[in-house]
Amino acid sequence: MSVTVGIAELTALVGRILVASGMSGDNAEIMSAILAAVERDGPRSHGLFRVPGMVEILKSGWVDGRARPRVQDKAPGLILADAGNGFAQIALASARNLLIAKAHEQGIAALAIRNSHHFSALWPDVEPLAEQGLVALAFVNTRSYVVPAGGRARLYGTNPMAFACPRRDGPPMVWDQASAAIAHGEVLLARRDGRALPPGVALDRDGQPTTDPDAMIQGGALLPFGGYKGASIALMVEIMSAAVTGGHFGFEDDGNPAAPTKNAGELVVAIDPEKSGGARFRDHVEGLFRRVVEDGEARLPGDRRRVERQRAAEHGITLERAVYEGLLSLSP
Repeated sequence: MSVTVGIAELTALVGRILVASGMSGDNAEIMSAILAAVERDGPRSHGLFRVPGMVEILKSGWVDGRARPRVQDKAPGLILADAGNGFAQIALASARNLLIAKAHEQGIAALAIRNSHHFSALWPDVEPLAEQGLVALAFVNTRSYVVPAGGRARLYGTNPMAFACPRRDGPPMVWDQASAAIAHGEVLLARRDGRALPPGVALDRDGQPTTDPDAMIQGGALLPFGGYKGASIALMVEIMSAAVTGGHFGFEDDGNPAAPTKNAGELVVAIDPEKSGGARFRDHVEGLFRRVVEDGEARLPGDRRRVERQRAAEHGITLERAVYEGLLSLSP
């Protein structure tokens, strides 16, 4: 059984839930729009599935839902933002216009966010920058779930990264992926649905391979994608998002280990490609994209998300009835 809702209805419903859980109206407007957009675009592990966890951490006080970020214009190409123990996306929203202006003026600019909790997908952080003609990258670290190359115990976060590139015509090309072989949210979904994990993505508490999501969650770990190559990328993301921003590494758990978020950091980098690549940048990129899609069944990263977005615009967002009723039960 399923139910179909519009993006505006879903955003409003999630917003009411967040406000009832202690979030300010302005902050709830930002976070509800992100959660609804992620659900609309298809990756269920980072959309409405996350709302109960967000309610939990708001009510517990682990995250300050009323936090007002403190933004500092630190240097010509650098902005610092202290999220005040709130969500990283709210700090980004507070600094986004300044970041865009600096990137266009200087050619490149970075936003370093600390004292923050990142919730949901990472692509919404970079897509708006590409819509303003900027190439954008984002790095965020999480609580430790991933072993280093050859290791047996958690050290790195799943450490997602996202990239967005403006296009000559149409919406930007955007991708968002974890450094882990599988996102932690996918593990949680597998446990909820009673499914096994794919082989080769997780270890149990004894460091042995497992396909049991419970075995991974209860003291086990995730493997990096691509072996030692993915582990090197996870290490890079840890440094970029935590050390560069003045935040916390994933293993520096200094609070509630059961909470779904970690007080961590995020780094967002924005580049004006026409300052370096010239006016032909977009035509040049289109030539590359054309070669990709002409190669058999190849597609560009993010194409599936665009298909889901268009389908939702035409027909609404289809939700499992249990998910929708669960949201209604949280709504005042």
